[in-house]
Amino acid sequence: MTDKIAATISTKANVYFDGRCVSHSIELADGTKKSVGVILPAALTFNTGAPEIMETVAGQATIKLAGSSEWQTYGPGQSFKVPGNSSFEIKVEGEPYHYICHFG
Repeated sequence: MTDKIAATISTKANVYFDGRCVSHSIELADGTKKSVGVILPAALTFNTGAPEIMETVAGQATIKLAGSSEWQTYGPGQSFKVPGNSSFEIKVEGEPYHYICHFG
């Protein structure tokens, strides 16, 4: 038997940075919010409102959190946390970076 989780998925894509980042918003029945997306090769800066956990699904990205001088690389199965009301820089080279962003 498979458990079913009710979710609302936004069919309209969120498009950022002239199409270099595209995601879809998901809201679970319990109010949990996530987005699923892809970032094409680029160097970008994202600002956060709520805290985020960025889970890497495929590809690789190099990240620098606000206030840090160190860059760290993340690949499939790895994740990183970003505080609320903060930012992070991301560099994607080669293959697109696929992610799930968990908010809150």
